[in-house]
Amino acid sequence: MPDDLNKTSFERSCCPIACALDILGDKWTLLIVRDLLLGKKRYQEFLASPEQIATNILADRLKKLDTAGIIAQHAYQQKPVRYEYALTQKGEDLRPVLEALVKWGKAYYPGTMVFKSH
Repeated sequence: MPDDLNKTSFERSCCPIACALDILGDKWTLLIVRDLLLGKKRYQEFLASPEQIATNILADRLKKLDTAGIIAQHAYQQKPVRYEYALTQKGEDLRPVLEALVKWGKAYYPGTMVFKSH
């Protein structure tokens, strides 16, 4: 069993929703996961998303997602070092969560659209 599943101390409470929101509960993190699910891998690709995330916020969220085990990074260039990002199994397991949010959003926010992979 992974160490993070064995943890007995929690940031705010032992509620699974609170624990998930501690990682995913800001306005940017799930959009980065969305972009990864749609095939984006590189920093500049995330910056090109229509929501226009600031570079400092993107760097912070990528680090947070990596630390949480939701994404993994690997260098694709050495000078300068540049990284590609990919979802781990833990990150891939967020797919049905995002699909449910899409379904809910389309039902209650007519005119919204689903982005397609490139």
